[in-house]
Amino acid sequence: MQTRQLGKNGPQVSALGLGCMGMTDFYTTGGDTKEAIATVHQALELGVTLFDTADMYGPHTNEQLLGEALAGKRDQAFIASKFGIVRTPGDAGARGVNGSPEYIRAAIDGTLQRLKIDTLDLYYQHRIDPNIAIEESVGAMAELVKAGKVRYLGLSEASAATLERAHKVHPIAALQTEYSLWSREPEENGALETCRRLGIAFVPYSPLGRGFLTGTLKSPDDFAADDYRRSSPRFQGENFGKNLLLVEKVQQLAADKGITAGQLALAWVLAQGSDVIPIPGTKQRKYLQENVAALQVTLSPAELKALRDLFPVAAVAGGRYPESGLKLVNG
Repeated sequence: MQTRQLGKNGPQVSALGLGCMGMTDFYTTGGDTKEAIATVHQALELGVTLFDTADMYGPHTNEQLLGEALAGKRDQAFIASKFGIVRTPGDAGARGVNGSPEYIRAAIDGTLQRLKIDTLDLYYQHRIDPNIAIEESVGAMAELVKAGKVRYLGLSEASAATLERAHKVHPIAALQTEYSLWSREPEENGALETCRRLGIAFVPYSPLGRGFLTGTLKSPDDFAADDYRRSSPRFQGENFGKNLLLVEKVQQLAADKGITAGQLALAWVLAQGSDVIPIPGTKQRKYLQENVAALQVTLSPAELKALRDLFPVAAVAGGRYPESGLKLVNG
C-alpha cells in the first residue's frame, strides 16, 4: 500500500482511506452490517489504515459499527472522527452546529466510548460554528490533545481564512473538504493553496461525486426513498441529465484506458498531489477492491488535461448541497 504523510509533522497513512458514512446512513435504508464489517476487515488486509467516521452519522451508529469492526485490530488503524454537526431527533433534515468548548469535551468522550478506544487519532471539527470563535473551539480541541484523548486535529469545510486562524492556535494536521472532478472549489477558494503553504494534508471526501462519477447511476429512480441524494440539486430534474452527459464522457475516457470510470475519477484526485488523501466511501468489498486498484493507475499529462477540460469548475449543473446544507459550509 502506498502511503502519504498526514500534514507536515504527522504520521504516514494509506494513500487512500475508507469513508464509512454510507455503511449506516444517508445512502441506504438499514444496511448489511456483516458486509460493512467485512469491508473494513478487507480494507485492513489491503493495507488501508485511514478510517473516517463522525458522531452525526446515524447519529452515533457509524462510530459503533466501526468500533465493532476494529475490535482487536486497533493497532492496524488510524481512526478519524468528527464533532460539531447536531441532528434533531425526529427531524431527519434538521442540522445545527455546535463548536463550544463544553460540547467538544462531551463529544469526544462519547466518540471514544462508541469506538471502544482510549485515544482518537484525528479529530475534526465537522463544521465551523459561526457563533463561536474558531480560536475558542480549537483551543478546546488542543486541550484534548494535552489530555491524551486525541493525537491530531483537523477541520472540515473550513475556509482558507479560518484555517489560518486555527493553525495559529494549534497545528492543524488535515482539512477535509469535498473535492472531485465535479467539485473543484478548493482550487479556486484558496483552501488547497493554504493547506500547502501551512503543511496541512488535504483529505477529499466524496471523491467519486457521491457515487455519480462511477457511471452506475442512470436515473434519480436509482436512489432509495430516503437517500440523501434525492435532496441534492445535482441529482434533481434537468441537472441530473446534464451531469450524466459529463459522466458518460468520463466513462469513455476510462474505457479507452481499460479501467472503470470510478478508478479514473479517483486516479485524477490522487494525481493532484502527494498531500492529497482521498477517502472514498463504500460498504461493499467489491467496490473497495475497485477503489484500491485506482492507486495503480497512472495518468499522463494529456489525460489529466483532458479531464480538467471536461470538468471546468462551472461545468456541473446544480449546487453540491441544498441551500440548508450550504449554510453550514464555512465560506
